[in-house]
Amino acid sequence: MVRLVPMTKKDYAAFIERIIPEYAEENVKAGYWAESEALEKSRNETEKLLPDGVATENHYLFTIEAESGERVGMIWLRADLASPVPSGFIFDLHIADEFRRKGYARQAMLELEEQARQLGLKKLGLHVFAHNYGARALYAGLDYQLSSLNMIKELTPSHD
Repeated sequence: MVRLVPMTKKDYAAFIERIIPEYAEENVKAGYWAESEALEKSRNETEKLLPDGVATENHYLFTIEAESGERVGMIWLRADLASPVPSGFIFDLHIADEFRRKGYARQAMLELEEQARQLGLKKLGLHVFAHNYGARALYAGLDYQLSSLNMIKELTPSHD
């Protein structure tokens, strides 16, 4: 079983260092952003979402610890308690490479669901890039349902 431990400022610094380039890369890969603008866009979006870092209101950033006490990853939840149906959004789940395929992601998601219930949330949402087959399988296995679908077509130049 895993424990979700509130993220420290030191862990937050490592999280920011990882998430900004990773989110930029994912958006480039998905075709949403040009590579030349991706890092700046990712940095700006992250700063807007987390203006006060780990102290940002209604954002819950956790380090995922294994039973052994090893830090295996992190997870980030935003709670919207003011909406008609209190809900949360999972912005990021990350398991370090050496700990993947050992059940930690699933355990962390189940533990986060319990935390969400304690906050009074009735629903959880998340976004997963279509090319991330492992994450899609994880979330489907936890009964997350598709709620919308973005599609893109690359256009080739016309040959007149």
